[in-house]
Amino acid sequence: MSFRPCAVIPAYNHYLRLGPVIEGLRALELPVFVIDDGNVEPAQSGLAAFHAPERGVEVVRKPVNEGKGAAVIDGLRLAAGRGFTHALQIDADGQHEPAQAARFLELARANPTAVVTGAAVYDETVPKARKFGRYITHFWVWVETASLDIADSMCGFRLYPLGSTVKMLSQERIGPRMQFDTEILVQLHWRRVPVINVLVKVIYPPDNTSNFAMLEDNVRISLMHLGLIVQAPVRLVMKLFRTRPKP
Repeated sequence: MSFRPCAVIPAYNHYLRLGPVIEGLRALELPVFVIDDGNVEPAQSGLAAFHAPERGVEVVRKPVNEGKGAAVIDGLRLAAGRGFTHALQIDADGQHEPAQAARFLELARANPTAVVTGAAVYDETVPKARKFGRYITHFWVWVETASLDIADSMCGFRLYPLGSTVKMLSQERIGPRMQFDTEILVQLHWRRVPVINVLVKVIYPPDNTSNFAMLEDNVRISLMHLGLIVQAPVRLVMKLFRTRPKP
């Protein structure tokens, strides 16, 4: 199996720190797709300025904001349509050091059917409420998958095998907003896609503006877990009869 990776960056309001993220990914020779998730000015122009196909960077604009998940899904489908085999998802706000992606690429090359996903290691900049809330989701994911295979389902730094991922996306409706990162991993795990966890440093820059809507997104995540819990007994039985994806 050939190994042809690229990067997908969903972007909404975050563009001031995008330059170093793109530069870090291009240093790893990754073609980059930035998905403009219906931004308005000044972010729209700020993102458009990075469009440079001749240098391996494309900015793809969505006319309406549909959410992080919807932006990533569009990016994954675009990448698959361009013939890429794997896509690295990374945030646009500088929380993740792009040089860490080298380890993701190394593991994916050796394990081409696996999703390689970040497990966040925080410093003192992380908001305490966000850190605590993640442990609630970790617990429910372990219940939904009947395993501890997924160390951190909320880290938005990961590398997808596009064949099995795009196939799953054609069969399931994954939440388009902040529930996306968790839900897609659970669905892939139910399909016996191997999960490889990688410890990654995550920082919260002091002037960072989060797109996480505390009330609305927590409600969406709670409803997502409810739906996954209801499905889990049947899905886990189905998993027993599935075969692992082939390279």
